[in-house]
Amino acid sequence: MFFTQEEQSKIVAAIKAAESNTSGEIKVHITGSTNGEDVVQQASITFDKLELEKTKYRNGVLIYIAKDDRSFAIWADKGINIVVPVGYWESTVDLMRSYFKAEQFAEGVILGINMIGVKLKVFFPIENDDKNELTDEISFG
Repeated sequence: MFFTQEEQSKIVAAIKAAESNTSGEIKVHITGSTNGEDVVQQASITFDKLELEKTKYRNGVLIYIAKDDRSFAIWADKGINIVVPVGYWESTVDLMRSYFKAEQFAEGVILGINMIGVKLKVFFPIENDDKNELTDEISFG
């Protein structure tokens, strides 16, 4: 297992906390390997497989981790992509990578979730009738 049960609980709690301020959705997905494929392309494919584009405002964000390859990517839907500043996703990846290099994987993911949540809150604040459109649980595949 890549994350301990306690770490998984902390990651899910971070997702819930971030989503409590936004109509946006955050998903963490962990796979073994990209089988030599580009990690960003695999994140895009997984985003579609998980049907993350089905959010009301197209504001879902995926953190995709290929643990065996020690690679990861962030893939965001078009609703959030058109409003975040240029370079925002790269800065989030850079922060996460700095923690991953120190073998602090859960901390890096949680900080990434927090950064994503901040931007989602700015551009997609919580609505009175908001519903959680995607499960907050980590998916595996």
